[in-house]
Amino acid sequence: MSFDALYGLELTDCSGSVVRGRIPVRSELLADGSGHVHGGVYGAIAEGLAARGTGAAVAPEGRLAVGFSNLTTTLHPITAGTIYATATSRHRGRTTWVWDVEISDDEQRRCAVARVTIAVRDA
Repeated sequence: MSFDALYGLELTDCSGSVVRGRIPVRSELLADGSGHVHGGVYGAIAEGLAARGTGAAVAPEGRLAVGFSNLTTTLHPITAGTIYATATSRHRGRTTWVWDVEISDDEQRRCAVARVTIAVRDA
């Protein structure tokens, strides 16, 4: 079982240029006392999508995608419903890929944004 499966990430689209996923909000994802989704969940979603997209593109070459940097900012809390995320590749280099990720709620509000760098390494 992967970490992404542990918190419930479901991919709905995955390529080397765009990755989409969703997660139903459940009590285990909420921060203690606030009733809002924990900020670490947003970071995990962002890195999970970016790593999956990079991996889909580089795996046929015998290479691996590994998280390198993740800057996630929460803009609006999510308390219930479903978390939706879209990652878009911005740079596809030989050793690093850079992705922008937008996370939204059921009302299509932008709730978090992230810039994620993925390292590309030989398997």
